[in-house]
Amino acid sequence: MSNINNDNFEYANERFADLQMLRYKVEGFNNLTLKQKTLIYHLSEAALYGRDILFDQNGKYNLRIKQILEDIYLSKNVDRQSDDFKAMEIYLKRVWFSNGIHHHYGCDKFIPGFSESWFRSAWDKCKSKEHAESINIDEICNVIFNPEIMPKRVSLSGKDLVKASACNYYENVTQEEAEKYYNTLKAQGNPERPVMYGMNSRLAKDKNGNIIEKKWTASTMYGSAINKIIEHLKLARPFVEDEQQGKVLDKLIDYYITGDLKTFDEYSILWVENTEPLVDFVNGFIECYGDPLGLKCSWESIVNFKDVEATKRTETLSKNAQWFEDHSPVDEKFKKENVKGISAKVINAAILAGDLYPATAIGINLPNSDWVRKEHGSKSVTIGNLTSAYSKAAGNGMRKEFCFSQEEVDLIEKYGDTTDDLHTDLHECLGHGSGKLLPGVDGDSLKEYGSTIEEARADLFALYYLADPKLIELGLVPDDIAYRSEYYTYMMNGYMTQLVRIELGKDIEEAHMRNRALIANWVMDHSDCKNDTPVVSVIHREGKTYIKVNDYTQLRNLFGELLAEIQRIKSEGDYRAAKNLVEKYGVKIDKTLHQEVLERYNKLNLAPYKGFINPVYKPTYDKDGNITDITIDYTESYTNQMLRYSHDYRTLPLINE
Repeated sequence: MSNINNDNFEYANERFADLQMLRYKVEGFNNLTLKQKTLIYHLSEAALYGRDILFDQNGKYNLRIKQILEDIYLSKNVDRQSDDFKAMEIYLKRVWFSNGIHHHYGCDKFIPGFSESWFRSAWDKCKSKEHAESINIDEICNVIFNPEIMPKRVSLSGKDLVKASACNYYENVTQEEAEKYYNTLKAQGNPERPVMYGMNSRLAKDKNGNIIEKKWTASTMYGSAINKIIEHLKLARPFVEDEQQGKVLDKLIDYYITGDLKTFDEYSILWVENTEPLVDFVNGFIECYGDPLGLKCSWESIVNFKDVEATKRTETLSKNAQWFEDHSPVDEKFKKENVKGISAKVINAAILAGDLYPATAIGINLPNSDWVRKEHGSKSVTIGNLTSAYSKAAGNGMRKEFCFSQEEVDLIEKYGDTTDDLHTDLHECLGHGSGKLLPGVDGDSLKEYGSTIEEARADLFALYYLADPKLIELGLVPDDIAYRSEYYTYMMNGYMTQLVRIELGKDIEEAHMRNRALIANWVMDHSDCKNDTPVVSVIHREGKTYIKVNDYTQLRNLFGELLAEIQRIKSEGDYRAAKNLVEKYGVKIDKTLHQEVLERYNKLNLAPYKGFINPVYKPTYDKDGNITDITIDYTESYTNQMLRYSHDYRTLPLINE
């Protein structure tokens, strides 16, 4: 077992392109019982066996391209010192990181730094008969090297978002056909308790031109991967902490076998109500950010256990959920009269997989079904060991460069960790769980703008309440100015610093980034309406741009006004208003400001994106094959982990039709 206790533990000393690899400690694992450790181990194995699914969902050529790159990388028949090979190695690492050939956040296709002629020659020298039979190198080269082919994984602009997106959720189907197909299903279903139509299938056409769903189940598409997941879910079953948790596993397995969406809702209800065990997990087709229509769900998993001490903070919020709902600045008709079943906890991640690996969320709120949330509640988590790793890796170089003065730097250094975590808690625990749809409103009515509006709603809820005296009363913040740290950081990030993640000249595409830009730019546009001095000013000093918050109280009022409008849009399903708001404030970038921000950031020599290397769990067995102990090894390198995963957890054929 690796013993790494120094302050720089989180750095893995691996950086490439715009990425920095980190490690995370699984704090408290050694204090768990052997039964709990074994449960985590088997759930982690179930998580890792879903890896190939996400690669294929992100693009139909991804598994083939990954295989070619790995074969070349491992071959002894190529010159490993050549510039082309070194460029290919970086490209391969980016493909691993993004689970495909498109940027994990920006969605643009990677531009290879190696030549096509070298790539073809290298493949000829190392290809195996097995892989060569599944790979048309001309087709693959066209995908990799032609910038006109599959340029974006998810496109949120254009006449046909399905045709413009390279994600592998639709096959020979237009956006109009997909929307018509699912609208018909919804019209035939139960409007009070609708299932999440389309979440676990690829929409395609058969040979006669009829639209069909290719379900993802144990016996159909992705079956070889799903059966390995099921195998390890069954191995986990004897080690559950209570019988309710056992029923959760049984229902998930049943859903994987049948693909029945009502069964998935039944599983979601069992899962959200199972709050007693220390160990918990997410495993399945969950989030819809990878689909431009917001219907298809990418595969992901996280295995975790509760941080009991830190969870006292989130439990305080969840116990007061009705108070926060009642005092929200939104219209009364959009509020929940009776907030049900909101549970919240701080967790330690034990393994990350699928769409949560290597880049991951720092908080989760599930399930996504609106009616399940309304009738049975939701489960929210803040991932404490990941937020800690991010915080330690961040440093203060960004603050000193982009904050208006030392006053803001000091504010953030004093309160930033507290308010960042609390913002995540409020966002996940209460923000996503707040409000309600009006009767008859379809949860998918905002279409391609739905994800951005939902994230803005949760962020605004959190921002509004960070400044509320109630948090002081509950003992969650030390004083009445702590919230200013998060207010300033959020405005600076949404208006300026998040632009370091976008290529000059590009629009904002990713939903979370659009959300932050929407909020910051809307506030800037409305800053002059409160009093003679703008609420937030843009200051130009010595050739650099800064923002300065002049009135934090009025800034909170602006957050409240925008929250009220965002909730109205969500509750009423007002697509036109959602489109106007997002397109006006969340998409376009001032090119002059963008160039300045990039130039200032580049001088800091920082990586704008960070991701994690998983720990390795090593079981010890007795002579009868029973696990007697499990230890953690933190020493595996990023490259070795990726290669091991590709070898040990390969489950799908290179072509999945």
